[in-house]
Amino acid sequence: MKNLRYLFIALFLLVSTLWGSYAQGGRDVLYQTSIFNALIKCVYEGEISVKDLKQHGDFGIGTYNGIDGEMIGLDGVFYQIDMDGVAHRVDDSMKTPFAAVTFFKPDRTASLDRVDDLEQLKRELDRLLPTKNIFYAIKIEAAFKYIKARSVPKQKRPYPPLSEIFKVQGIFEFRDVRGTLVGFRCPSYVKGINVVGYHFHFISEDKKQGGHVFECSLEDALVGIDFIPGFYLALPEGGDFFKVESLQ
Repeated sequence: MKNLRYLFIALFLLVSTLWGSYAQGGRDVLYQTSIFNALIKCVYEGEISVKDLKQHGDFGIGTYNGIDGEMIGLDGVFYQIDMDGVAHRVDDSMKTPFAAVTFFKPDRTASLDRVDDLEQLKRELDRLLPTKNIFYAIKIEAAFKYIKARSVPKQKRPYPPLSEIFKVQGIFEFRDVRGTLVGFRCPSYVKGINVVGYHFHFISEDKKQGGHVFECSLEDALVGIDFIPGFYLALPEGGDFFKVESLQ
């Protein structure tokens, strides 16, 4: 009996250790709802809510059902950027057809004195990465000399393709504003699953404006990069996603 007791104690300690390791590792995971190619095929509705997303991350980007603006998750708060570039804090009941989130904890930080455009920013970030073969969450707090961004209006059925929506998207420019870039860098092998390379959304420091970033110049920047070796894909369990013949 004594030996059996010791065996149970050893098993309990082993399970506790493994569970602790799993729980800790689970925070270094990019959690994604649906795939980018589903948006290309007009799958604009999902069943995962903002409340659900918060169980998997406090930082992320995406959109809302009906392609209702741009999503930004920052410090556990989720925002919607509307057609006019105005940011609104969203209710937990809002749902998404496509989003990616993680629990942000930077593995590397750096300062950038001045960046003249988005391409230069990408080059500067590339120098900070140990490899291009994993995922990265990237937060950049800076004084932005210039931001060119966009958002899109909510769509109704029958849903038009993204190419048609982009023809009526709202384009706006911000100058001399402090704020944050929230985004990810995804490796090339997830083409069609997510956006390959860098993908950023912007929100101002006062949380009143933002959008999907086309161009930017900045100075006095603090960069935080979270290395993400894990990836979890949650596919829709029905709806339009099941009806699409090909998602290639």
